[in-house]
Amino acid sequence: MEEQRKDVLHALKVASEKWKAAFNSGNAEGCASQYEADAVMTAKPFGEFRGTEEIRVFWQKLIDDGFCDVEYINPEIEIIDDNSAILSSGWKMNKAKGVITKELWVLQKDGTAKLRIDEFEAQS
Repeated sequence: MEEQRKDVLHALKVASEKWKAAFNSGNAEGCASQYEADAVMTAKPFGEFRGTEEIRVFWQKLIDDGFCDVEYINPEIEIIDDNSAILSSGWKMNKAKGVITKELWVLQKDGTAKLRIDEFEAQS
């Protein structure tokens, strides 16, 4: 059991770094690839986005609007079970900042983790 939880933690960290690298290099497709096909992303105050295509379009617009250099501030990870964990964190980028209230990462059959739920807020 403990080994499985280490696998979840490792997969989450790898996938989260891939997401940040994709965003910071302007790759919205790479961002969307870190989500499950039917993932739900709630981005306050922008709205709710369902599925990887809606999520990709959201990230593409932010990238097109010049947002980049995302960093997580004091991230916390809570292992839920052998297959999932939640990341919460502050965040900042070149033109915005806010808080991630819930990134639910779920272990996939291939051993990677993908986002099933992504809830965050941009704050002024």
